[in-house]
Amino acid sequence: MRNFTSVHDVKDPISLIKEGSSLKKSPWENVHLGKNKTLGLIFLNPSLRTRLSSQKAGQLLGMNVIVMNMDKEGWALEWSDGAVMNANKTEHIKDAAMVLSSYCDIIGMRCFPTLTDREADYTEHVMKQLIKYSTVPVVSLESATLHPLQSLADCISIYEKWNLPEKPKVVLTWAPHVKALPQAVANSFSEWMQAINVEFVITHPKGYELAPAFTKDVHIEHDQEKALKGANFVYVKNWSTYEPYGQMLPVEKDWLLSEQKMKATNNGYIMHCLPVRRNVELPDELLDGHRSLIPLQAENRLYAATAVFKRILENNKS
Repeated sequence: MRNFTSVHDVKDPISLIKEGSSLKKSPWENVHLGKNKTLGLIFLNPSLRTRLSSQKAGQLLGMNVIVMNMDKEGWALEWSDGAVMNANKTEHIKDAAMVLSSYCDIIGMRCFPTLTDREADYTEHVMKQLIKYSTVPVVSLESATLHPLQSLADCISIYEKWNLPEKPKVVLTWAPHVKALPQAVANSFSEWMQAINVEFVITHPKGYELAPAFTKDVHIEHDQEKALKGANFVYVKNWSTYEPYGQMLPVEKDWLLSEQKMKATNNGYIMHCLPVRRNVELPDELLDGHRSLIPLQAENRLYAATAVFKRILENNKS
């Protein structure tokens, strides 16, 4: 694994999931791996769990860690090749990536979609430009369409509560929100669920279909209560529309999950990636209840990042 941008960069996802979980037993045992190595974390957008977990993961591996909030502290970047930079962009990614590569042994970057230009978002123009001009491994800390570190942490959490490879039923359910959100978490979770041995169902209102590339072999159910029947894990997440792109279409039925709706599950666990708008996406009673895996998911963000950085360090020894 040179770069980590999706499940397709991982030869054996189950192996990586198990390794991430096993790292919790002795978090500092690989501190020698990153000696005299530097991890550069570049954020174009806000972050809490991603920033702190990635930073601590680098430290657990003995790396020096540099964090830069590029949207606030750096020059405005131009991402298009051949651009005439006579407007508001100060530095080209070609030059920035060259500098970052000379300072860092691994670069992690977080960027969000525009939610206005689907072609640019779904071709992953920003992430691909960094990878194109970087001479060191690149890790996605979330991109326009995917959030692989979150999905790896989600898989670790499922693994720790379920005896894989026994097949649990996992449901991804759309939730209400006050604004249009990216599709990255839902896309990525769908990819990872298809890569491991689970019965996977996505439920959402009509009109909220995800990109076919991420759901072509997935059971889609527009009746939420029907989808929840027998579920062992229920992942709650809002996303905006793929077509028309980045919109919040009106929804007639009540899609807010509740204790009453959860009675249809098989004592199902509740999952959410955070941040969460309480009593909009999920009610307090479920967020704070005994079936909530949300604290575990947040904890496992650290070990997901550690596992990925560890694999990259091991595969790029010099």
